[in-house]
Amino acid sequence: MRVMVFGKATKDTEAGVMPTAEMWEAMEQFNEELVKAGIVLAAEGLQPSSKGVRVRSSGTDRIVTDGPFAETKEVIAGYSIWEVRSMEEAIAWVKRCPMPDHSEVEIRPIFSYSSEEVSEIVSQAK
Repeated sequence: MRVMVFGKATKDTEAGVMPTAEMWEAMEQFNEELVKAGIVLAAEGLQPSSKGVRVRSSGTDRIVTDGPFAETKEVIAGYSIWEVRSMEEAIAWVKRCPMPDHSEVEIRPIFSYSSEEVSEIVSQAK
């Protein structure tokens, strides 16, 4: 199964504060372990929300709001896509991940449908 692992933003990540050298080294080692295990498919950090925008729909209108966004708990600082056997395996890997105090990681399964399954879903929706 594929999962997306979200690193939630903190006040430091939103302020553009970079991790310490020790945290960089620990993360690099952890990422190397993920690669060696064949788990990581993609992984990237994101710039602070002050450099981003949100687009919200209201009927046919689209409302664009420039960052930064006040609620850091709703902002993502980085993500990875992993191929794992189960949610339990993903959790076990995240528990090993170096994390600064008061940080949070969210793991969510990725929908994965064959073209036949998509056709069936579309036909049922009509």
